[in-house]
Amino acid sequence: MALKKNKPEKLYYSISEVARMFDLNEPTLRFWEKEFDTINPRRTAKGVRYYRQEDIDAIRLIYHLVKERGLTLAGARQNLKDNRGSVERQAEVLDRLQQIKEELLSLKKAFDLLDKKNNPD
Repeated sequence: MALKKNKPEKLYYSISEVARMFDLNEPTLRFWEKEFDTINPRRTAKGVRYYRQEDIDAIRLIYHLVKERGLTLAGARQNLKDNRGSVERQAEVLDRLQQIKEELLSLKKAFDLLDKKNNPD
């Protein structure tokens, strides 16, 4: 899964939008919010959460550590405490490599279509 760090399209995202970005369920995001003080969405008077880009960036790092590297939440918390800069760089490199992979697969698909068109069986 590519977790692209794009220029923000808007200032606030709902919990359902953020959950879809990471293919997570909403209770997982609420739980991570309790476990990691770097996730701090704004809330309306009725308690509806709205995530800012910095919240999404924090979730991206936690996702990388927990879902991609297989750390426990305690391990992820310690890793962020000890090596936040290194974790951020690793996650950015992996994201970029995933984007490159997707671009290469897209090119391969386009070349395969051209090849089929030019060399019908």
